[in-house]
Amino acid sequence: MLETLKADIKAVFERDPAARNIWEVLTYPGLWAIIFHRIAHLLWESNLRFLARLISQISRFLTGIEIHPGAKIGKGFFIDHGMGVVIGETTIIGNNVTLYQGVTLGGTGKEKGKRHPTIDDDVVIGAQAVLLGPIYIGKEARIGAGSVVLKSVPPNCTVVGVPARIVRREGKRVPPLEHAKLGDPLEEYLRNLSRRIAELEEKVQELEAELKNG
Repeated sequence: MLETLKADIKAVFERDPAARNIWEVLTYPGLWAIIFHRIAHLLWESNLRFLARLISQISRFLTGIEIHPGAKIGKGFFIDHGMGVVIGETTIIGNNVTLYQGVTLGGTGKEKGKRHPTIDDDVVIGAQAVLLGPIYIGKEARIGAGSVVLKSVPPNCTVVGVPARIVRREGKRVPPLEHAKLGDPLEEYLRNLSRRIAELEEKVQELEAELKNG
């Protein structure tokens, strides 16, 4: 577990430009939330469920971040700011994943078994995004801030909107922190529609000119 925690601390320095030294990083609630979770998850896996839940509730009180002790989280996990983050029991998170404040990885009802998202490696999930149900988020995917994701997302894609839609696929990656460049599916649709209308108007003008010329 020590190596995993070292990777979590390293992730803070790699992904947060405000992180200047280890003493400052040790004040981050996101880091303390994952430290508490590593301990709680170990107890959960050892069938010490009450103690695991107690530690997770203490963590929630101190950090404002709620992670169920049953959730499985890989190395290099980074929660930036973090207030309001909720991660459900059957969530599975890979390595080097980044979450921003207000993210919810939740279920959709009272179903049993796997009912929370699976997040693959190197995924970035923007602030206030909501991911619901046993969906799969592929490797290196980007989830835009405020998106509501109800369906699985392929690897190396960017999704935004409510409900979330794919706006970028493989071949054009977006840097982790540049959320303003994720795009807007409605804006893109309107731009394409406007271009199509302009093309049709040009063709109509050409036809009118041909008719006038006989």
